[in-house]
Order: sequence, then C-alpha cells, then structure tokens
Amino acid sequence: MPHQNTDQHSINLKVCGLSQISQIEELISLNTDFLGFIFYPKSPRYVLSHLELHSIADVNHTGKVGVFVNEYIETIVEYAEKAKLKYIQLHGDENETYISELRQKLNPEIKIIKVVRIGQQTPDNKHIEGLISSINLIKNTIDYLLFDTDSKAFGGTGKQFDWSLLNEFEIPLPYFLSGGISEDNIKDIKILVQQPFALDINSKFETEPGIKNIETIKAFKSNLSNSI
Repeated sequence: MPHQNTDQHSINLKVCGLSQISQIEELISLNTDFLGFIFYPKSPRYVLSHLELHSIADVNHTGKVGVFVNEYIETIVEYAEKAKLKYIQLHGDENETYISELRQKLNPEIKIIKVVRIGQQTPDNKHIEGLISSINLIKNTIDYLLFDTDSKAFGGTGKQFDWSLLNEFEIPLPYFLSGGISEDNIKDIKILVQQPFALDINSKFETEPGIKNIETIKAFKSNLSNSI
C-alpha cells in the first residue's frame, strides 16, 4: 500500500501526468501517496513519449497508478506487469463487463480505480439518479471511484465540477477527487459530507504538460492538512 495518512482529517495526494524521473524522485521524497502515469496516446502527458516501461518499473513506490482510456485489456495487463503498476485507473467508457474481464486477467494485488466523469451543468434529480445507477453497476468490480470533470479529451481540463453534487447520494467506495483542484478551491472540500480518500492534481501544477512545478506541489501539500 502507498504511504497513507493515518490522521482521520488527512487526505492522500495523487500527482498525475508524470513524465520526468527527476521529478518523480522529488515527489517520492515528499511522501506523495500516489504517482499517476498516463498511458493514453492522445494525451499531451502520454508517458511512453518520455519513459520506457522498465524505467517506470524501476520507480520504487507502492502507489504507482497507470491511467488508461478505452484500452485493450491485454495491453493493460501487459503494461501493468512490465511497469510494475499497483493501481489501474480506467478513465474512459469502460463498463462492468469490461472491468470484470480485466479483473480476472489482472494480478489480483492490483487495485482498480474507475473514473466517473461529471459535467459542469447544474445537476438535477435525473442526473443524480443516472450517476447512482452507473456507480451501482460497477461498484462490485472496482476498489475506488474517481470523480472528475467531464471532457471530450477524457480529463486534464483544469476545470472544477459542482462538488456539492457528491453530497446528494451515498458514495459506496473510497474516492479520489479530481478536476481543477488548486489552492483557490481547496477550502471548498470542507463542504463534502463524505471526504475524499485522495485528491488528484495535475494541470494546475504544471509549467507545461507533464512538467510539474514541484515547489507549488510542495506548498499545496503542506497547506492541505490546514485547509481541510
């Protein structure tokens, strides 16, 4: 398991879209809980444009997350083994049948995170019911949920959805919160009845896609426990 905060008021931190070994090492030294590697070729943060699978395998960390979008199951299983991933994040339109098949073929020690994308429109009852229904279909095949802002590019919008929506239903699993998280909105997390298991940060903490601003992340991390 990754280094996880034991304080009941603490929230874990995932830094996603990594591409530089030197920055990964810095984040490990900061006790970052989860390291996210994007294996989606259309992403500007596509990790295999920068690192080989064996380089990721050599990263000594128990919170390595591989992010995939509508990928062939065999490819995920292969990459998970060769890169020694500990978590698989499904960020596309993967349904319960797909996830069940992946679960059967994947090393049972690897955890599955399924992303639920939420639009920026004001939620209504029909929207909430659809959200609950889609989560109920997959909740027995996954370990974590991740709520992110919907986009045609499957994430990386830097935009926040209406977090109050998450207070409208009982979330059945620990969840990651993503989508435009920054110093500006971190205090809004207090409104959430069910606190996130982890925050997932990415584009708001970059100088360019895949290049993180480590000093900004360091400041955010140190302020996190004081803001929640």
